[in-house]
Amino acid sequence: MVLPEDPKYALKKVEEIREMVDNDLGFQQAPLMCSSRIKTLLFISNDKKVVGCLIAEHIQWGYRVIEDKVPDVNSEKEKVIFERQKAWCCSTSPEPAVCGISRIWVFSMMRRRKIASRMIECLRSNFIYGSYLSKEEIAFSDPTPDGKLFATQYCGTGQFLVYNFINGQKNS
Repeated sequence: MVLPEDPKYALKKVEEIREMVDNDLGFQQAPLMCSSRIKTLLFISNDKKVVGCLIAEHIQWGYRVIEDKVPDVNSEKEKVIFERQKAWCCSTSPEPAVCGISRIWVFSMMRRRKIASRMIECLRSNFIYGSYLSKEEIAFSDPTPDGKLFATQYCGTGQFLVYNFINGQKNS
């Protein structure tokens, strides 16, 4: 985990990794809201390469995803295709949240090995000293279609919390 008070060389490396992650995820190069409140987790492989990155920030509010009914499909593959292509929306009623995951990324060749889940587990136990966050206290920023599938699987529901990382601090 890299924290804002860590040495400049570590913060510079995290910034380089964030730019690469943003590019891979299709994010615009948007600056992080409040860099003094950011925690970055890096998953380092045995051969000392960064194969996973999770960027989290303190937030106050999340919004519950409204789950649509999945049409009757013949296979799990068809269900995944439907989930990736459908539009989705969320509630306009804010719910309290503590931790916003603004980005979670795993190198394409290393996916489906529980790296993202392990990074979130680490985050949940280290985000607030002496506290273990519940899945209900975490919100994901505007997930990609694969990110939505991951969040649904990780949280055990398609009605997980999301937040807008541009204004997750806003009191509404």
